[in-house]
Amino acid sequence: MKLHANAALSLNARRRLCCRVVEEEWTLTSAAEAAEVSVRTARKWVARYRADGEAGLVDRSSAPSSCPWQTSEDRVVAIAALRRVRLTGPEIAEVLGMACSTVSAILKRIGLGKLSRLEPLEPPNRYEKRAPGELIHIDVKKLGRIGARGAGHRVTGRRDTHRKKTDAHGHRRGDAGWELVHVCVDDYSRFAHVEVLDDETAITAIAFLRRCLAVYAAHGIRVRAVMTDNGSAYRSTVHAIACRTLGLKHIRTKPHRPRTNGKAERFIRTMLREWAYAVIYGSSRERTAQLSGWLDRYNTRRPHGSLGHQPPITRLVGNNLLGSYI
Repeated sequence: MKLHANAALSLNARRRLCCRVVEEEWTLTSAAEAAEVSVRTARKWVARYRADGEAGLVDRSSAPSSCPWQTSEDRVVAIAALRRVRLTGPEIAEVLGMACSTVSAILKRIGLGKLSRLEPLEPPNRYEKRAPGELIHIDVKKLGRIGARGAGHRVTGRRDTHRKKTDAHGHRRGDAGWELVHVCVDDYSRFAHVEVLDDETAITAIAFLRRCLAVYAAHGIRVRAVMTDNGSAYRSTVHAIACRTLGLKHIRTKPHRPRTNGKAERFIRTMLREWAYAVIYGSSRERTAQLSGWLDRYNTRRPHGSLGHQPPITRLVGNNLLGSYI
């Protein structure tokens, strides 16, 4: 039994009230006054006590005994069956001729509110290489370029921050565009290298990979394998030839499984929170200029939870601490 903060009668108080009336022959009025409740309330609890004993002093459910307008069980089963073939809530509502709000409430009640609930839960596949350079993770994150009118809708809340213009194909596009942030993280040490580039073509990806190898080589690390997603740049023949030339084993993630490259994904989340969206920048150039300082702090001073709250540089034993991060 869970009573609200201002309840006048606890279970013991109800028992005391009923015993005074039934056993000690108090009047309902005097017993109600002593318990500081109304006569009507006293009469209710005394009647329940006489009918069911102490079991009658427990709160009863306030739910109605019947609900004629409740969706039938057969209809709930049909909604669940349609959901399992990956129909959305509005599609199910259209098929069954029901209100979207009703279908949504039923899906939440039966635990199918999100399509991800239809997939079996995969156990976490946590791993860590035994030495620096055994595997590096590479990924790319798009960042909206800060245009001439300043910060975008994440800060201002306005969707019309940037002017639109028509390109050669007649499409309306913003005047800001995108910047591609290429990130590289060592699996064992979490030592990272980041560059802001203009595109994510195979030639750009290969050039970034070469610079990453140079950064790790400056710290005495020889990289043996690289993991990427299945982007077009990483599936290209020229990238495969470059990896072979550099003596790297190239590993690609499973399709639709970004968690396979989880260390890079987690680093990107940290980077966005602590650098890209940490302050309001006046321009993309100003944002990029702050990257080297943040990256230096991440690699050499910022405590890392998975490394015993030590910075990544502590796992590069016996290596030169002076490295280029951009």
